[in-house]
Amino acid sequence: MKMKRKVSVVGLGYVGLPVAVAIGKIARTVGFDIKSDRIKELRKGKDHTGEVSVTDLKTADILFTDRIEDLRLADFHIVAVPTPVDNANRPDLTPVIKASETVGKALKRGDIVVYESTVYPGVTEEECVPVLEKVSGLKCGRDFKVGYSPERINPGDKEHTFTKIKKVVSGQDARTCDIVAEVYGSVVKAGVFKASSIKVAEAAKVIENTQRDLNIALMNELAIIFDKMGIDTNEVLEAAGTKWNFLKFKPGLVGGHCIGVDPYYLTHKAEQLGYIPQVILAGRRINDGMGKFIAQHTIKEMINTGHNVLGSTVTVLGLTFKENCPDLRNSKVANIINELKEYGVNVQVSDPNADPVEAMHEYGVKLTPFRKLRKASAVVLAVAHKEYRGLSIRQILKTMGRRPVIIDVKGVVDQVAARRMGLSLWRL
Repeated sequence: MKMKRKVSVVGLGYVGLPVAVAIGKIARTVGFDIKSDRIKELRKGKDHTGEVSVTDLKTADILFTDRIEDLRLADFHIVAVPTPVDNANRPDLTPVIKASETVGKALKRGDIVVYESTVYPGVTEEECVPVLEKVSGLKCGRDFKVGYSPERINPGDKEHTFTKIKKVVSGQDARTCDIVAEVYGSVVKAGVFKASSIKVAEAAKVIENTQRDLNIALMNELAIIFDKMGIDTNEVLEAAGTKWNFLKFKPGLVGGHCIGVDPYYLTHKAEQLGYIPQVILAGRRINDGMGKFIAQHTIKEMINTGHNVLGSTVTVLGLTFKENCPDLRNSKVANIINELKEYGVNVQVSDPNADPVEAMHEYGVKLTPFRKLRKASAVVLAVAHKEYRGLSIRQILKTMGRRPVIIDVKGVVDQVAARRMGLSLWRL
């Protein structure tokens, strides 16, 4: 389908780049990012996130730039920047506000600005539009229009990619919504869904991940309860999963830029309106505490097998927030590491997918190649990378000393084989 609008994508990370590449395959697209190193990397046909292949980068017609002037070449601007939370779990709208300032400097009459960043209902119209108007000197609704189309990118997922996921779209009026639907519909094979308003589309996005967060929180709470009962949670879920309508969620660490963040956007807005959320925040407390729970169990297992905890070495396999993905944002593995260190443990971390420079910058963690790991008293299998799923128990034991303790967060170790070998194995 021919693209009738000239598109720019602001923010070329895990979300923005796949969008730019998809559109760039049918029309000239402006790909903008404030990070000059990112622009240089993409111009060379490389993507460190692993979301886009070398072939796709080469075949897409994209002007990669960090020059605001180049945004003037477009009349349809897609903003796809992160929306994190601060240390107090309050929404940090700085990236989306700064991106609005950038777009505002290039905004022209007749342009449309569509936000993909996850926000709470009202941010597009109440926070971003005033910035666009102030910087551009134009009036929203008269000179330019806005829309919202929530991102649904799942980092590391090669099956549910941008073009294969139905796109929710919205606009400040019916005509704008139609144009937004037409632009996305030209590349998204799964089709589009027109939300009745921008706020409805914003709310739809934020509850998608809140729902997942709460389901995982329930599994984590059950795991804590079953652990006290001496019951293996994975075996319980396997049995319960035989019922046709049982939702197959599993316990685990909930990090990343979406599930572990988005609920705080919704609760923040609710609190502004005078309502204190109960269920959502309870789920967040449970999930945020799982790193500490796992670390404490590691220490308990070490003591029970006769190890002196102080000064001992524990190996943590995996640092990224999910398997087979280099994304380190908001990884809860860091909570395990920090808690172990509180007990005087020497922690060594290995991850084949994480960037060593970023790991040091974000968490102060030095990554060690698997083959260079020192002998450890315990191994925590924190992230189920394919490299770790392929390890046999004997390969794991080669990295360990006497009376080995294996902490299997993701349930990838053969429990029957471990018991047969008389190993101390604990699964979440």
